[in-house]
Amino acid sequence: MARNAEKAMTTLARWRAAKEVESGEKERRPYLASECHDLPRCEKFRLEIIREISKKVAQIQNAGLGEFRIRDLNDEINKLLREKRHWENQISALGGPHYRRYGPKMFDAEGREVPGNRGYKYFGAAKDLPGVRELFEQDPPPPPRKSRAELMKDIDAEYYGYRDDEDGVLIPLEERIERAAIQKAVQEWRDKMARDGRIIDDDEEEDEIYPLSGPAREAIEDAKARAAVEDPHGLLAPKFTAHVPVPTQQDVQEALLRKRKQELLEKYAGGAN
Repeated sequence: MARNAEKAMTTLARWRAAKEVESGEKERRPYLASECHDLPRCEKFRLEIIREISKKVAQIQNAGLGEFRIRDLNDEINKLLREKRHWENQISALGGPHYRRYGPKMFDAEGREVPGNRGYKYFGAAKDLPGVRELFEQDPPPPPRKSRAELMKDIDAEYYGYRDDEDGVLIPLEERIERAAIQKAVQEWRDKMARDGRIIDDDEEEDEIYPLSGPAREAIEDAKARAAVEDPHGLLAPKFTAHVPVPTQQDVQEALLRKRKQELLEKYAGGAN
């Protein structure tokens, strides 16, 4: 079965509409509102336009009509709105009520006010058409600006960097970089001393003056083993350079023996005299 819109476009329907106008059963609305000078007739034509607008607004709610049909319906509604405004002006000029001044606002089928007080309006499914949806999207409001007191409320010692060492990340990084810098500086120093011929061989070991045994020696050996793992090249180990001759334990014993002999010789020499 054909739709109502297609039925209205049939030849029989148009012939009947023309006969109604000719017979006076249905009065044709003048093209210009200024041509009608009868106030009741102006009121009648205004109500007729309102009924047509209501009918088309109900039709445009159907999103399945297609983009072109929806655009045509929206254009027809806007045309009827302009025509209604002309009739309201004519009614006001003839001494009738001022509909535009005291009339209610225009709402869509969802009860929302139609955006835009002047110009072209969109109804129903026309608001979801491509290029139209962006017109109804409002920009988000800018974030509220904070006052100076609110900004100062979040400033503490951490803001100035006094708590950077407590995060457990900065100190290990600094230690790693410090070790690398020390190794580089020590290596450069050793290379320079090797070129000058003044470097002391680190492999030379002296006899221990006070030999250790038991737990103390084991602790020292463990410490040396850990140091060898952490610093296999021995660049970070403390180095002691002797700038003056340091006597060994044997030299000290020989010196004490010579001194004791000298004292005994002086004693016997004094007793003989």
